[in-house]
Amino acid sequence: MKIINQESAKSVPVSVLPLREIAGFPVRPGLYDMNGATLLQDGVNFTVHTHSGTACELLLFNRGEKDPYAVLPFPEEYKIGNVYSMIVFGLDIGEFEYAYRVDGPNDPGAGLLFDRDQILLDPYAKAVTGQSVWGEKQEPGCTYRARVVKNNFDWGDMPQSGREMSDLVIYELHVRGFTRHSSSGVAHPGTFAGILEKIPYLKDLGVNAVELMPVFEFDETMGGREVNGRKLLDYWGYNTVGFFAPNTSYTAGLEYNREGTEFKNLIRTLHENGIEVILDVVFNHTAEGNEKGPVISFKGFDNNIYYMLTPDGYYYNFSGCGNTLNCNHPIVQQMIVECLRYWTVDYRVDGFRFDLASILGRNEDGSPMNNPPLLQRLAFDPILGNVKLIAEAWDAGGLYQVGTFPAWKRWAEWNGKYRDTLREFLKGGTWAAGEAARRITGSGDLYNGHYAGYNSSVNFITCHDGFTLYDLYAYNEKHNQENGWGNTDGADDNRSWNCGAEGPTDDKEVLDLRFRMMRNACAVLMCSRGTPMFFAGDEFGNTQLGNNNAYCQDNEISWLNWELLKENEDLFGFFRFMIRFRMNHPAIRRDLPGAVCGLPALTVYGNGGENRVDDGTAALGILYAGYDRKRGRDDVVYLAVNVYWEDVNIQLPELPKYLDWYAVVNTAGDGQSRFCYRCGERSRVDSGFRMRPRSVAVFTVNGNQ
Repeated sequence: MKIINQESAKSVPVSVLPLREIAGFPVRPGLYDMNGATLLQDGVNFTVHTHSGTACELLLFNRGEKDPYAVLPFPEEYKIGNVYSMIVFGLDIGEFEYAYRVDGPNDPGAGLLFDRDQILLDPYAKAVTGQSVWGEKQEPGCTYRARVVKNNFDWGDMPQSGREMSDLVIYELHVRGFTRHSSSGVAHPGTFAGILEKIPYLKDLGVNAVELMPVFEFDETMGGREVNGRKLLDYWGYNTVGFFAPNTSYTAGLEYNREGTEFKNLIRTLHENGIEVILDVVFNHTAEGNEKGPVISFKGFDNNIYYMLTPDGYYYNFSGCGNTLNCNHPIVQQMIVECLRYWTVDYRVDGFRFDLASILGRNEDGSPMNNPPLLQRLAFDPILGNVKLIAEAWDAGGLYQVGTFPAWKRWAEWNGKYRDTLREFLKGGTWAAGEAARRITGSGDLYNGHYAGYNSSVNFITCHDGFTLYDLYAYNEKHNQENGWGNTDGADDNRSWNCGAEGPTDDKEVLDLRFRMMRNACAVLMCSRGTPMFFAGDEFGNTQLGNNNAYCQDNEISWLNWELLKENEDLFGFFRFMIRFRMNHPAIRRDLPGAVCGLPALTVYGNGGENRVDDGTAALGILYAGYDRKRGRDDVVYLAVNVYWEDVNIQLPELPKYLDWYAVVNTAGDGQSRFCYRCGERSRVDSGFRMRPRSVAVFTVNGNQ
C-alpha cells in the first residue's frame, strides 16, 4: 500500500492488510500521527482525537443524503491515548462523504457537551460539504460533512519567495467582491478564477502581494437577515467552519475530491507573475458561537479544550463573535500549527495575517501572557520559517498591543497607530505632526526592539474594516443604515472629512479636493518606511456609500465597481506611478550605505527647520538618502506634506553644487491634470518651493528616476 496524496510523503511504502471487518468494510488500525482523512492506495485512513470522549463512530454518507449508509464504531483497541485511527479498505472517495459521532459526559456547567446523536465535522477536514453554492443555506436537518481530497497538484520547481516585508506592496481584497460586479468583465465573477483573470490588472497596478480576506470554509448564511429588501449575509467570512478547507463557494465549478485545485492554480499563477499570497486567517473564534450557537465540530469533540470557558461553562467572548478559541492549550496549538503548515506546504501560501491576533496571546482564563507559547512556536517553526506572520495586534476584549505584540523578531503588525495618526494629520490635524513623522519614518519608537523597525510595520490608511479611501474624504459620519442595526454598528472614530459636502455631490471644488486628498494619502503611504497596504478599489475611488462596516453587504455596496476605473483613470495612474516610484527608491524602504553626496540617511523637517517638529507643524518634510549599490549612485528622496488650508513656502535641504532638486510629484497638479512626472518631464526646482493648500510633493535629485 502507498500513501498517494500527502505532499511530504508521496510513494512512501506502507505494508498493511485488513485485520477485521466492521459494518461490512475491511479495516485495521490506522496511522495515528496523521490527522484527518488521508487517501491511501487501497483505502482511506481516518484519524481523530478527543480528550474526554468515551467512544467514537465514523459515519459514511452517499453524497448529499441526510442519513449515513454505514456506521463504523472505532473498536477500543483502535484507540491509542486519546486518538482513534482506522484504515477502511475498498472505499471510492468519489462516492462518499464522512462525519463522526462522539459519546461522552454531558455536563454544560463543566464545559462538556458530548452527544452520541450529534453529527460532527472532522476538525481536520480538507474539504467541507454543504455550502458549495454561495448564499444557499443547507436544508433543515442537514449537517456539515467532509470529503477526502486527492492531492496531485503539480507545483513545479518554483522556489519560495524571499522578499523582505519592506519590499512588499500589499493589496487587500475580498475574493467574491473583487470581481462579482457585472462591470468586472470576467468570465467567472466572484471566484478564485475571477481573480486569475485580473492578474494582468494587478501587474499593471504594480502590487506584489495580495492579502485575501478569509478563504477557509465559512457559512455566509449564518445570521442571514433581510433589510430594506436586501438579503444580508455574513459576507466577509470571519466565522470559520473548517480551518483546513478552502471555501468551495469561491470556485467557478464543483471540485469533488479535488477541492482547492482552482485556488492552487490561482496561487501558482500569481507566483509566476511575481505576486505573493497572504491569507487572512481567523483563529480567534469559530462559527459555533456561544451557548446558543450550533454544534458543528469542536464543541462536540472537546468543548472545554477548544474554547475559553468561564468557571460555570459559558464562553469568554474576546472576539466579539460569541466564543474565543483556547489557542494556548497544547491541543489547539497543535491544530493551528498543523493548519498553517498545511497551507504553507500544500498551497504554497507566502504569509498569514492573523485576525484579532492578541487573542492568540491570552491564557486559558483570558489573561494576557508575557510569552505566549503559540506565538513563539509559530515564530520558530521550521516549516513556517520564511512565511510572513502579520498580527492584527488587538482584540475585541480591549487588549491593544500595537508596538508591544510578542514578536521574537518574526511578527509584523498592522500598524493601527499609523492609520489613526495619518488620517488625523492629513486632514489638517497639525497637533499630530510629531507622531506622523515617526509613523512615516518607520515607527522606530514602536518597533526598534522587534524586527528592524521597517520590517515590523504594515502601514495602512484603509482596509476592509472602515471607510474606503474615497469615503474617508466624502463622509464625516458613517452611514450603516443598510446593515439593519440603526447605524449603531461600525466605528465612530473614523477621523474622516467630507471636504465640504456629505456623500455624493456635483460640486467640482469639493470633488477636486477629495481626489487631491486621496492622492496625498497614496503619496505619503508609498513614501513611508514599512510595508504599505491598501484596500482593493482605493486606486480608482471605489465607494461603499459611507458604510464603514460592510461585513454583511453582498451587493453593490461591497462589490468593486470597475466602471470607476475608467471614470477615475487619473487616480489609478497616480497609484501606479507611486508604487513604481517606491520600488525604484530603496532609500525609502531601508537604510542604505552612506550617501556619497554627504546627506544624512534620514532627516525630518518641520516649520522650525531640521528635526524641529511641533504641534503647529503644518508642512512636514522627510529626507531619505543613501548609496544604492545596485545602480551605483546615490538615492535621494524628499517628501513634503502641507496639511494647511493655505499655500506654504518650503525650503528644500541644501545639496552639493553638482546636484539639483527635481519635482517628481505634486498632488495639487500643474493646472493640466498632471500630478506626477517621469524622468525627462520633471522640472528643476530651486531651494524654495511653494506648496499649494492641502498637497503633497515629492522631489529627487538628478540621476534619480
